Amino acid sequence: MIKEEIERPQLDQSHVDLDMMNLEYIQGELARIDLRIHRSIQLWKLAGQNPADDLRGLYISDQEAEDLITRPFASNWGATAHLPQDSERWFREQELKLAQQQRILLERFNQQKIIPRLKILEKNFGLSPFEVDSFLVCLAPSLDTKYERWFGYLQDDVTRKRPSINLILDLLCAPGAERLVKMSHFTNTAPLIQYRLLSATTDAPQVATSLLTRSFQVDQSVIMWLLGQYTPDPDKLPGASYDPDFERSDSADLIEPQVEAFLEQAIALDAVLIFTGVDENNQDQAAHFFSQRLRKPLLTFDLRHAVAQEVSSIDGIYHALRDARLTDSILYLKGWDIVLLSEENERLNLENLFAHPGSLILAGKKFWQAEGFQRERKSIWIDFPVPDYLARKKGWDHYLSPYLVDSDLDVSYLAGQFQLTSGKIRDAVQTAADKAFSQKRPIGMDDLFKAARLHSNPRLVNLAHKIEPRYSWDDIILPADQIMLLKEISATVRGRPKVLDEWGVGKKLASSRGVTVLFAGPPGTGKTMAAEVIALELHLDLYKIDLSTIVSKYIGETEKNLERIFSEAESSSAILFFDEADSLFGKRSEVRDSHDRYANIEISYLLQRMEAYDGVTILATNLRSNLDEAFTRRLQFAVDFPFPEAPDRLRIWRTLFPTGVPRAPDINFELLSKRFRLAGGNIRNIIVSAAYLAASDGGVVEMAHLLHGTRRELQKMGRLVSDMDFSITPPQQEE
Repeated sequence: MIKEEIERPQLDQSHVDLDMMNLEYIQGELARIDLRIHRSIQLWKLAGQNPADDLRGLYISDQEAEDLITRPFASNWGATAHLPQDSERWFREQELKLAQQQRILLERFNQQKIIPRLKILEKNFGLSPFEVDSFLVCLAPSLDTKYERWFGYLQDDVTRKRPSINLILDLLCAPGAERLVKMSHFTNTAPLIQYRLLSATTDAPQVATSLLTRSFQVDQSVIMWLLGQYTPDPDKLPGASYDPDFERSDSADLIEPQVEAFLEQAIALDAVLIFTGVDENNQDQAAHFFSQRLRKPLLTFDLRHAVAQEVSSIDGIYHALRDARLTDSILYLKGWDIVLLSEENERLNLENLFAHPGSLILAGKKFWQAEGFQRERKSIWIDFPVPDYLARKKGWDHYLSPYLVDSDLDVSYLAGQFQLTSGKIRDAVQTAADKAFSQKRPIGMDDLFKAARLHSNPRLVNLAHKIEPRYSWDDIILPADQIMLLKEISATVRGRPKVLDEWGVGKKLASSRGVTVLFAGPPGTGKTMAAEVIALELHLDLYKIDLSTIVSKYIGETEKNLERIFSEAESSSAILFFDEADSLFGKRSEVRDSHDRYANIEISYLLQRMEAYDGVTILATNLRSNLDEAFTRRLQFAVDFPFPEAPDRLRIWRTLFPTGVPRAPDINFELLSKRFRLAGGNIRNIIVSAAYLAASDGGVVEMAHLLHGTRRELQKMGRLVSDMDFSITPPQQEE
């Protein structure tokens, strides 16, 4: 009759491969479903349904309408027919035979101390035998397309290839009240639906008008897990990753002792872990360490990817919970801030989330509390801020270790100067390695400093003007005491890691890591050049703050603008250079109206923010007396830049004149330095002007070109010009 159709395929019984055994077990379970399908088909045939009618299901004949009157309640066409006794006996014998084969196969599983995946699914989600069979009915069309035709036939509609609730009840229940009771297994709170083991399908051409007509299918990731080839579904869990390798050798390298202690406590209490803080890479390392300690796979789902792909983050969470149960994985949900800020947060049932039986990690930047429901499961919060100096040094050493085979680099200053997260340290090392390897040489400290600056403040350039340092100590001309003071500033910045962190001075004696400096002196005396020299010496970025973009007439806007600059500069301790700072940091005025009050508030705020900033802040002013005394009293260094005298001007002329510029042998720098009382900035302008003149007049800079450039510079400055001053023959008396 139909014996050949329902016999179970014979597999090699000696094959012990787990995936093949699981497939064999699923085939055996589907063979039971096949028996029920075949029995229903036989009953439909006996009831007069013609499978050869191509239009069947697209119309209702008069006879069918009459037959519906006599059909029993809660039944199908087959309920009006009866199989012959020999056929019924044959079906029962086949059921017993299949059951015996499954018992033998289960014994093989037991001998190898493993459990079939279908049994794992049944146990992990608490499914009843009816729910398991319902799942198998919905699974069948995804494994063999023959079920699509069978289901179309049994549903009297060839377009319906997925089983409806009505068909599932037809196959698994007797007609009558039992069907109505079993319908409760398909409500939103039932395991099959709540845990997303079944999802509604839209293959039917018409919208389902009742619960009975809803069709279901099994998600692709669940099917692949059953077949031993699990990967997260990119449509349901975009960007998710599954890492079954919990034997990572490097997962504990960057874990701090206090973090490890919290993780061990979470294991002991079976608590939900909640990660907060900005160091996402260290959160990842802790999650992998947790996976290693529990010897379980790690399923990572970043909710930010879901939002970017316009996938509901809440639906993604429930699908991730399902997959974590399937794979017995630690569920690591990243980007939790998305949930806290999302309007669909109300749809998330935290009570269900905390009831998840497996290990769970919720990671974001902001601190939050689980509230509004009673829970037995404990929570453990672990904060991951920017690592301290010792942790950053450990991070640099860790990520550099694969590249430093024959050499070693001292990263102490690098770690102390750049307040980077471990992820940015990792990226900086990789950037430095790319640069060095492209030039076929080992990684050097210059590579690391450049990479650290690149990854420390990528957005600061949008808020301030970046100055590329061009000058070194040999270029700046100042009295010896000022030079010594500038070198003391550099030494202070360079020595902060040792003094504040290693020696512990920062714990009690120093309220801030920041270095605040005042440069005071007339225009052109070298204030900007000195800032460049320090920046080059310390391998730091130098940003000049454009006050026109900072100061605002609107109350509170100036503080906001400055806060953005200081916050962006924080990770790299970049040097912030406020030129003409007296216009911003000037003396506080007597309060006569609300504008005076808020202006004074701005000054107080700036003073506090400068002290809180861990980098270097340089205030440059032409008139020191214009600065508020509260600033000058609380600054660490104050450097006066005097107007250069003749000997210093001579050194400036000789230092600034480029060696590559052709010049006449009779150029008299001594005459220029004695005759014209100019600052270094003016001398620089004169040399540039003379070079342009010479380029179109013989190609060699002569004394006449320099004198002409000097005349134009003095005129620009508004100073009186005498023809005698510009004669090449020196006057009787020079300064």
